[in-house]
Amino acid sequence: MAYPATRSEAVVDTLHGQQVADPYRWLEDEKAPEVQAWMKAQDGFTRDALAKMPGRDALTKRFTELFYVDSVTAPFRRGNRFFYMRTHKDKEKAIVYWKDGESGQEKVLLDPNAMSKDAPVSLGRWVPSWDGKRVAFPVRPNAADEATLHVIDVDTGEWSKVDVIEGAKYANTNWTPDGKGFYYEWLPTDPSIPVDARPGYTTLKFHKLGEDPKKDVVVHERTGDPTTFLQGDLSRDGKYLFASILRGWSENDVYWKHPQEKDWRLLVKGKGAKYSVLAWKDRFYVVTDEGAPRQRVFAVDPKKTDRANWKELVPEDPKATLESVSLVGGHLALEYLKDVTTELRITTLEGKPVRTVQLPGVGAASNLTGLEDQDDAYFSYSSFTTPRQVYRTSVKSGKVDLWAKVEVPMDPDAYTTEQVFYTSKDGTKVPMFLVYKKGLKKDGNAPTLLYGYGGFLVSMQPSFRASILPWLDAGGIYAVANLRGGGEYGTAWHEAGKGANKQNVFDDFAGAAEYLAKEKYTQAKKLAIYGGSNGGLLVGAAMTQRPELYGAVVCGVPLLDMVRFHLFGSGRTWVPEYGSAEDAGQFKTLYAYSPYHHVRQDVQYPALLMMSSDHDDRVDPMHARKFVAAVQNTKGNSAPTLLRIEANAGHGGADQVAKAIESSVDMYAFLFQVLGVARPDAGVAAESR
Repeated sequence: MAYPATRSEAVVDTLHGQQVADPYRWLEDEKAPEVQAWMKAQDGFTRDALAKMPGRDALTKRFTELFYVDSVTAPFRRGNRFFYMRTHKDKEKAIVYWKDGESGQEKVLLDPNAMSKDAPVSLGRWVPSWDGKRVAFPVRPNAADEATLHVIDVDTGEWSKVDVIEGAKYANTNWTPDGKGFYYEWLPTDPSIPVDARPGYTTLKFHKLGEDPKKDVVVHERTGDPTTFLQGDLSRDGKYLFASILRGWSENDVYWKHPQEKDWRLLVKGKGAKYSVLAWKDRFYVVTDEGAPRQRVFAVDPKKTDRANWKELVPEDPKATLESVSLVGGHLALEYLKDVTTELRITTLEGKPVRTVQLPGVGAASNLTGLEDQDDAYFSYSSFTTPRQVYRTSVKSGKVDLWAKVEVPMDPDAYTTEQVFYTSKDGTKVPMFLVYKKGLKKDGNAPTLLYGYGGFLVSMQPSFRASILPWLDAGGIYAVANLRGGGEYGTAWHEAGKGANKQNVFDDFAGAAEYLAKEKYTQAKKLAIYGGSNGGLLVGAAMTQRPELYGAVVCGVPLLDMVRFHLFGSGRTWVPEYGSAEDAGQFKTLYAYSPYHHVRQDVQYPALLMMSSDHDDRVDPMHARKFVAAVQNTKGNSAPTLLRIEANAGHGGADQVAKAIESSVDMYAFLFQVLGVARPDAGVAAESR
């Protein structure tokens, strides 16, 4: 393909005795006019190429039917008021509603569709006060992580002109019981602070409504360490304030105090373990993987917090991973994963088993949400072939009722899901879900889309994804591999895929591809792989390590230069997960798999669609730019290499339905084209004949 020209430079660093070439470093400077021109040319070239691919009209029609739907989330109860979100068939973004009592009149509270006429903005995590009179919410320009925190009066619908707080990138609002103020994490927006150092400047502050935020009191100073996160929490009764210092996703320290006190008290110093704390009626409930890779629960008396005084309430289950714990209806609600499917259990506050909540089927469910002293609780459920459903349950009686469900134009009985276990390179058994239309012939010819993530303790659960339906209807298989690095089997599973063990993740993914071919589901030229963020690193490494296994790659908002990732965006916060090239031993590991540094001249690579965003302030888009430049300029590769840049979008992409449709059409038209998918009986690919 006649790509826009990309120059290279003879940039070579010597790191720990190793010469490291970086010919496209000039593409790191996004603000440079030359880089801006290059981005415009690449995106224009890609969109022209994608626009010519057949099947787009049918895909657009189908995705429009699937994405524009009416739905409602489970409600939050605050006082006698209920708060929830709705999507509408004729709206681009979800709207926040409220009402007095469950049968009260529904009223609009926050409508991001109407928030700005000049530039697109997104609504962050909104939090009602305990009396339901006010809601704090961050507004994010261009769907980026950077945000400004606002407060709205629920009765009048007026935004406070005083309570406007910049630097809310990491802000998590914790209201006081009287609703007169809240604690939040604050990050200075001072441009003189280097981007990679900013996370270490996070402080925990208290804001009193009606006062100048610039005078907000700092209740916990910054750590000064950009590889850490600082997070605050306040018990519902306002008696206990917590501060957690997280070192990555595997370890943290927890401090606490009464809000009126000056000094913090150490609850626990994390040494290779993580802890989360819930407080209710002068008791701490501590969820931890200390000595229990699949997690357990302790009770702690605030007057006797020494580790020797902790009382185990819920022991570790060796066959199920404890994902989360909530306090509802005077009970503990525990969300478990058992071979990657959800199980919800209820115990007393002393840990005595009460029941397992009846779920509609084998799939993914959220933990119960509700209040500590209210019997009604809610949870959502979905599976690969079941759209999201919201259920209400009585904690006391166990009764479960359907509260709301999403109506999607599809026949769930037309598809089937199976879970298989395959063997990775080192003998580890790895689970994988396969979804396809009933009647599939295992003759090695089914186009297959293999998805993975493998990091940060994130579990890939079998939840609904409407975007895969046209692929399934065209005779395709959607596969999700539950790779090491995730949290599917607890801390040990995560540790086996992080840091020095990261190569295990890539081996697990290659093992999935080999299994699919061996078992006659598909073959290399019919197999596409897809991942985003850490999953973008995954597919980038898969493409450069084992290019012969795949026919196409879709790589979204990725990390790909693992030698310099820590210098950009939120990179330093991921050093506990990956390591850093500043350390000699860790550099050796990172350089060994860094996809950007392993693009070779003499290799035929799979077709690549790189999907980037122009306002991604979490994973810097320089990774996507440099990698695409390297692959496009190889001499031995004839497969298309395309860079698509979403405008006015952050790490999660744009949050308008129309943009999601455009992105999905581009992705699947690309896959149908490069994998040669032509199924006239499925409709969506008819035009590709």
